[in-house]
Amino acid sequence: MRKIIFYLSIAISYSGVSQTDTIIRPYIVDEVCITTEEYKLYELVMEYRKKYKLANIPLSKALCHVARIHTEDLEINLQELSHAWSICEYNNSNQETYYCMWDKPKELTSYNATGYEIAHGGVGGYIATAESSLNGWQHSKPHNNVILNKDIWRDDKWNAIGIGIYGGFATIWFGEKKDEDGKPKICD
Repeated sequence: MRKIIFYLSIAISYSGVSQTDTIIRPYIVDEVCITTEEYKLYELVMEYRKKYKLANIPLSKALCHVARIHTEDLEINLQELSHAWSICEYNNSNQETYYCMWDKPKELTSYNATGYEIAHGGVGGYIATAESSLNGWQHSKPHNNVILNKDIWRDDKWNAIGIGIYGGFATIWFGEKKDEDGKPKICD
């Protein structure tokens, strides 16, 4: 894990983003927690899946950590809705940049599998809530498909989920591998 943090520090140094601007902090398993608003979003998503006879997805400490870090990075550094991070570029039309999203759980935590993100948000004083986030994803076919395992996601079985809300942004991270670190506690 120390190697990962060290390499991220090097990458940050060479990416043109100052380390004081980055939000990436170490993954400390026993300190991961989610807010009541993040837990509310988790519950809303599980209720929504239940309507379609889909199983609950266990909350993941690792994916919650990644989700929170990314929402903070979006709010503070990027200030736009994106799957990019301040330490790597993502371009929806360039498959070579997909690793920027897919590999983040492996880079930032002990979760040694690919992660898939859906993101919601806005700037200019916009505040993301559990309700506004789920509503936005329900009205976006590609995002709704991820939540409900439809279309290209129909053969995937989500065994871990992470929720993050910060300022104007919300993200959900999905993973097929169970998170051995367990579920986060509620921190407020």
